[in-house]
Amino acid sequence: MSAPLRISNRQARHLWLWSNLLSATPTGAFDLQDIIWRLGFVQIDTIRNVTRAHNHILWTRNQNIREGMIWDRLRARGIFEHFTHDASLIDMRVLPYWRQQFDRLGARVARSDWYKSGLARDQISAIRNRIAAEGALSTHAFDTKVDKREMWARPPHKKALDQMWYAGELATCHRKNFVKFYDLGERVFPAHDPAPAGDATDWLCTQALDRLSFGTSGEIGRFWDVLNARETKAWCDGAALVKVEVETAQGDSYAALAPADIETRLNTLPHPTTRLRILNPFDPAIRDRARLEKLFGFDYRNEMFVPKDKRRWGYYVYPLLEGDRFVGRIELKADRKAGLLSVIGFWPEPGVRWGAARHDKLQAELVRFGRFAGLSATEWQVGRA
Repeated sequence: MSAPLRISNRQARHLWLWSNLLSATPTGAFDLQDIIWRLGFVQIDTIRNVTRAHNHILWTRNQNIREGMIWDRLRARGIFEHFTHDASLIDMRVLPYWRQQFDRLGARVARSDWYKSGLARDQISAIRNRIAAEGALSTHAFDTKVDKREMWARPPHKKALDQMWYAGELATCHRKNFVKFYDLGERVFPAHDPAPAGDATDWLCTQALDRLSFGTSGEIGRFWDVLNARETKAWCDGAALVKVEVETAQGDSYAALAPADIETRLNTLPHPTTRLRILNPFDPAIRDRARLEKLFGFDYRNEMFVPKDKRRWGYYVYPLLEGDRFVGRIELKADRKAGLLSVIGFWPEPGVRWGAARHDKLQAELVRFGRFAGLSATEWQVGRA
């Protein structure tokens, strides 16, 4: 039995950046659909600190992309909106393999105590029938009232819409000013035959590992967040995969699996650009925090929902990536009316020297990022260290 293929930490970092389309300088012509396909999905989020997460994630891959372009792909049915580890826009080629996610999430939401306190089944049917008759409607078209005694309260009609959306009975047909419009699933999703469960499991795991380049069973399962641990492990045990030993940033190693072409990937692996990039907190390259720390030694936590006095860093903090390492983090705030991008927090990574050249690279990226969000000036409200 041959020994596992050894992947050095430097190779592992370069593989992960290449897999996430972060190796090349983010300029030139782009194919938006291809970017979404290669990433698998793009997370969306309501917070518009500078620009919303989906816009920023795409812009980080190619800075010729403009805000809102992704919604054109939703209207064109090149992508659909559903739930991976969070609300995401997913390439439509994934849809035939998504049936079990509709079924599982629909059932989970319907039986949860939080949703049981919503509308009765006949009332839910009435909402569906209204959408069937009138066409796409947003939550603003309904007027059931919220129970103010309930924590994180939502109106009953919103719970009903969510139940049907998770189950695939309803789908997002478009968004307007980020407001979701619901239509019947059969009117939004292209006609397709759902893949049998076994075929779907094989496809989802294969595609997850392809986008990871290497991963443990847990990392493969967390990619789409559709399959449970038992299903993912069974696939890993039965698939023809390459066993690898991955060196961590700390110098130790862990066992993982890789696709059959891993040696070709390693032999043709490009060096990442030295461009300094501001990554979004929801960027796919950093969403698996345990993997991020193993490969880069970068301890990152999203503190938006942490009480202010307990935050280590700040509310909306962006990691700073330069080459194949994280060199710091920065907190930004946009004032669109004033056309101003303000730096309100800056933390160099320990051991990283911030000389004039690196500060110039960061300033250039801040200007580019501000221009993307329609901002004409940058202001530092904290020291540059």
